[in-house]
Amino acid sequence: MAGNGDIQWCFSQVKGTLEDDVTEADIISCVEFNHDGDLLATGDKGGRVVIFQRDPISKNSIPRRGEYNVYSTFQSHEPEFDYLKSLEIEEKINKIRWLKRKNPAHFLLSTNDKTIKLWKVSERDKRVEGYNTKEENGTIRDPACITSLRVPTIKPMELMVEASPRRIFANAHTYHINSISVNSDQETYLSADDLRINLWHLEITDQSFNIVDIKPTNMEELTEVITAAEFHPAECNVLVYSSSKGTIRLCDMRSAALCDQHSKLFEEPEDPTNRSFFSEIISSISDVKLSNSGRYMISRDYLSVKVWDLQMETKPIECYPVHEYLRSKLCSLYENDCIFDKFECCWSGNDSAIMTGSYNNFFRVFDRTTKRDLTLEAARDIAKPKTLLKPRKVCTGGKRKKDEISVDCLDFNKKILHTAWHPSENVVAVAATNNLFLFQDKL
Repeated sequence: MAGNGDIQWCFSQVKGTLEDDVTEADIISCVEFNHDGDLLATGDKGGRVVIFQRDPISKNSIPRRGEYNVYSTFQSHEPEFDYLKSLEIEEKINKIRWLKRKNPAHFLLSTNDKTIKLWKVSERDKRVEGYNTKEENGTIRDPACITSLRVPTIKPMELMVEASPRRIFANAHTYHINSISVNSDQETYLSADDLRINLWHLEITDQSFNIVDIKPTNMEELTEVITAAEFHPAECNVLVYSSSKGTIRLCDMRSAALCDQHSKLFEEPEDPTNRSFFSEIISSISDVKLSNSGRYMISRDYLSVKVWDLQMETKPIECYPVHEYLRSKLCSLYENDCIFDKFECCWSGNDSAIMTGSYNNFFRVFDRTTKRDLTLEAARDIAKPKTLLKPRKVCTGGKRKKDEISVDCLDFNKKILHTAWHPSENVVAVAATNNLFLFQDKL
């Protein structure tokens, strides 16, 4: 995988309907590659999970192509009603996390605001024929008519992909679940809401262990909430969680069962020259991701992505502005609620590049080696395979050049909140409203 500043990105595919009137249920709410990148899952606001499978020909063609076909679609969550609190529980899928593959089947966790489910996705291409006690349609035969015994035979059939719920982990969160993360031991996982983080065993559904609790005895003293949480990719006792105050805490489960005392606190001192009414809102961290090597992590706040070295708590080692031109627009972004948008971020497979989203269907790619950055657009008019993506530029005032777009013309209803990077290749998936765009490097 090359460093990213020298990569030219080209269009590979777009999935989803092309109509302009998008139903709320079709809006993609999470996107996640599995560990080898052969499968790509999306969840939407209608509670559905769609799994795409890498086209085998595209994988082995020269040059290879990043093309995916629909593999399985299933309804993961349904809308519910909490009668005790008179609250509707949305079916929207907040997060999907894959488990590492141990057998021919695939397993993934999906969660809405309250309930986590473990799904098994398996293939069937054979069926058994010639039962003794039942007919082919399944009706039981009268034992009196069975005069001879026969050996059932296995016949090939058309491939069927079945998704079945294996475990349902419910009733452990008072507030909305914002994160799930599978531990490197592949036996436990965490789930986090605004005030608590719970540790689960994948085999045990009726109990979880509370490992972080920041709920004050008097709720009026509440100053921050948990915004994201993740396990370390290699050390099963280490986890990090971010807060709405712009801090990240690293906890070690070996030091205490309840991780109320963090081992490390990562926080950047505020620049007094940038202090404003919106400082607290825009410093809230919407996503935190540990690097694949486990040495670094990235945090996304409203205006920037920061890279932290786990060995250095005092300040980030790199900071990349995502859309600094919006700093002068914070007032109107506050009025239209966009300032509360939760952008996610992700690492490239070799940790040399970072990707995150912005408005106007723009997404940003930062190369850590060359320090170059790209603004690209997930747009319909490039939807021809191998079309090169032209870098986009936003101008903030004065004269606008031919290729630039004025900051006043940006569409804030079109936003890229969810992105994913293939674990070993330069293939990226970008969710733009109800469409999933796939881009790859032009070799």
